[in-house]
Amino acid sequence: MHKFLEATAGQYMTGAVKTVTRDVTMRELQRMFAADDFNCYPVREGVETVGLVSKFDFLKCFAFNPGRMVPAYDDLLSRTVADVMMPEFIYVDPATKLTRVLQLMVDHRMKSIPVLGAGQRLIGIVAREDVMRALTASAPVA
Repeated sequence: MHKFLEATAGQYMTGAVKTVTRDVTMRELQRMFAADDFNCYPVREGVETVGLVSKFDFLKCFAFNPGRMVPAYDDLLSRTVADVMMPEFIYVDPATKLTRVLQLMVDHRMKSIPVLGAGQRLIGIVAREDVMRALTASAPVA
């Protein structure tokens, strides 16, 4: 367990991260979620990470109040990531201990957390699976 206490986000993050831009439509995003089986995508503008869009954000497009008129399905799928993304999001840097990453995931019910370097540059993402891999690697061999 001691090894896990010393592990960092930079050691266990996934470095090759797929991202989206603000102008990606919900139709395109739906296809990406289906093809990649990811829980979220960082939203980039140039080299800067400007938000996060998750499956939950996608689904919020389709949640309606009884008093609201329901838009056509095609209209909803034409909306863009900019309409639903979270411009304020939790992220960590590569030196963040995995114990802190795990606590953030538990406290905020997150499935993955972007890892940002200097200048809001995306350098990776830590998913629940990465934390589980670190825990397994830290377990004593029986």
